[in-house]
Amino acid sequence: MSAGREIIRSRTVVLPVENIDTDQIIPARFLTTTERAGLGRCLFHDWRFHADGRPRSDFILNQPAADGCDVLVAGRNFACGSSREHAPWALLDYGFRAVISTEIADIFRSNALRNGLLALEVTDEVHDWLIAHPGAPVSIDLESCRLRAGDAVDTTFEIESFARYCLLNGVDPLGYLLSRLPDIECYEAGRA
Repeated sequence: MSAGREIIRSRTVVLPVENIDTDQIIPARFLTTTERAGLGRCLFHDWRFHADGRPRSDFILNQPAADGCDVLVAGRNFACGSSREHAPWALLDYGFRAVISTEIADIFRSNALRNGLLALEVTDEVHDWLIAHPGAPVSIDLESCRLRAGDAVDTTFEIESFARYCLLNGVDPLGYLLSRLPDIECYEAGRA
């Protein structure tokens, strides 16, 4: 999320599968790079493509309804498994700005927020509505921590304050530290 872009407005892509692990998000054979660019083409690779590389027409991301959607609504226990940072990188590179579920693995959520991907946990009721209405227009306001969907959903969400600050200001934790460099240097000079 870049600075000044505090509201995500998009239609949703719904992937109601429970217990999607990070190896399904991005298979281990694609973890040979530390570059983020290009990882989107590996997102859900084994679900999106046949062994010969042809797209699977029955997978939601290969269907026209998914075009231009920035918000993924996933089943319970999203991104369980290993802590690979490539998983949020792949989702971001593909074009997602937010993932919504009733339960998101803690390590993934932390990695996602540090890398600019909003990972939101919602109530069962909100989740059930989103699952039942694929393609619904949503508005996620990071400033007010409010999620709206269609005429039926208007709810708040929680996000750790430092992660929220970074997302609102378009910085990661290292970028934040670098922005504080003059203060750090002044402090260090006073301690020398």
